[in-house]
Amino acid sequence: MTEMTRIVKTIANILFPFTMIFGLYIITHGHLTPGGGFQGGAVIASGCALLLVTYGSRWVLTRIKEKRLAAFESMGAIGFITIALLGIVFSMVFFGNFLAGSNLLFGNVPATGSTLADLNTGGVLPLMNFAVGVKVIAGLFVIILIMSYASSIKEWGQ
Repeated sequence: MTEMTRIVKTIANILFPFTMIFGLYIITHGHLTPGGGFQGGAVIASGCALLLVTYGSRWVLTRIKEKRLAAFESMGAIGFITIALLGIVFSMVFFGNFLAGSNLLFGNVPATGSTLADLNTGGVLPLMNFAVGVKVIAGLFVIILIMSYASSIKEWGQ
């Protein structure tokens, strides 16, 4: 893929931060609203795809390495599995909500009734959403990046 015009680059540079913030919002509030790690990760990966379309695959490949994306994908999977195993250690249940009822991170138990959109009511769910989000961002962007690079090669010999 070749680079786009200055107008497209300017609009992409303006939209990219908002796409990242919106994706992080979806990941963070996934236990309260529709969304979560996968949906927010897909939004962020689409923001990265916007840069890919705007600047071209060769430009993106010079700044983002596939090995680094693979490491982030592995970190997301390891983080998710670690949280699941910590549930066994602390609450004797796989994927146990070991933070519920404590005053630690994301551990406040809400009063009866509505949670009133309190971020501290999710227990380990926000942490799991974050791990899934990291994995989805890296995984989808690697797929998009490889497909874009493969389609940009005119001859297989290059």
